[in-house]
Amino acid sequence: MKSEGYCRRSFLRKSASAAFALTVVPRHVLGGKGYTAPSEQLTKGVIGLGGMGKGHIPYEGTRVVAMCDVDRKHLESALSITGKGVPLFTDFREMILRPDIDIIHIATPPHWHGIMSVMAAEAGKDIWCEKPMTRTIGEGIKVVEAVRRNGAMFRLNTWFRFKDQFYGLGTTVKPLKKIIDSGVLGWPLKVTVSGVTGYDWKFYWSGKHNLEPQQVPEWLDYDMWLGPAPVKPYNEARVHANFRGYWDYDGGGLGDMGQHYLDPVQYMLGKDHTSPVSVEIDAPQQHYDAVGSWRRIEYTYADGCRIILDGANMDRDAAYIEGPDGKIFKGFRSDIMDIERLAESLPDPEPEITSFSESVRTRQKFALNEVNGHRSCTLVNLGITALRLGRNLKFDPVNQRFIDDEGANRMIFQPMRPPWSI
Repeated sequence: MKSEGYCRRSFLRKSASAAFALTVVPRHVLGGKGYTAPSEQLTKGVIGLGGMGKGHIPYEGTRVVAMCDVDRKHLESALSITGKGVPLFTDFREMILRPDIDIIHIATPPHWHGIMSVMAAEAGKDIWCEKPMTRTIGEGIKVVEAVRRNGAMFRLNTWFRFKDQFYGLGTTVKPLKKIIDSGVLGWPLKVTVSGVTGYDWKFYWSGKHNLEPQQVPEWLDYDMWLGPAPVKPYNEARVHANFRGYWDYDGGGLGDMGQHYLDPVQYMLGKDHTSPVSVEIDAPQQHYDAVGSWRRIEYTYADGCRIILDGANMDRDAAYIEGPDGKIFKGFRSDIMDIERLAESLPDPEPEITSFSESVRTRQKFALNEVNGHRSCTLVNLGITALRLGRNLKFDPVNQRFIDDEGANRMIFQPMRPPWSI
């Protein structure tokens, strides 16, 4: 007999394909006080229970029914939130096959995001993935294909395009989007992301060189933690919160935080279905293993729009958004007119689904999904590729290939340690 979770997911998918409108009946009609209808209970399995995974265990409209981590201490700590009745796993492949799970929440280091997202989609699950979406451009391409092929719903966990004040700007993204869409700033636009406009590139997430081998703690399955990454001797500086400083697992502050800042820019510029045609860098030569700092990364789109990442905080007087007819600075001030009054008078952007529970129930895409999420993650990975190679790059956003640079193209689909593949 198939489980309740399996039947619910099957029903939701069939209903969506038949354009059938789901109706959630009020709980007091169905079962009296305290009753929760099956359509209101979405079940979740969490993979990775460090800071992000444990911090996102509570989520509206869901309840956790399974948890997985390769660190037994993380699992024990998470039980203090969920209670002791939740099943625990150390191998995510066993957990994602459970028929009672609707949503897989992936909160691992980024070198696992692509593999786990594809396997979750193939297992019939919907996916909530932490940022960055994938560690490479090629993994992102595979996630998009798998989600589409299996009819999964996908949420990338950065939210500034649709809620909360955007870092350091004194406003949400919505009025900025409205002003850009109105054309009052002119075109093309330049967006400068720097310390002045709210960005902390977190250079302290750079890695350490010449790590000494250490004994693997008995509570950690280090081989499984590495997974598809190359085998390198264990050192506590590599794992858990420190992973951000090593190319094998992430990309420093740009890899870890870049999508938070770049995804709203992509959305405001209307670039959700394309990518830049070039990336230029100003940076010292990077170490082969440990992430280092950089001074400037500049992206240019085919229409002339540019995004400048000012890592060294050199452009202190730069406007956040600048067009031929006006500028917008940090603090939501402008040299064009009363910006708040202007924004109020302009039409709103197209409405989007901003609750993942609603997306799962209705089978309609979440506001930040696998398609636009892959494109904003590509911004991050274009910069990382240029930094690691130490050269400027040209990119074909349609075919998602670098132009006349086979070394860069080899970094789109990077080899994985057997038996892992995507």
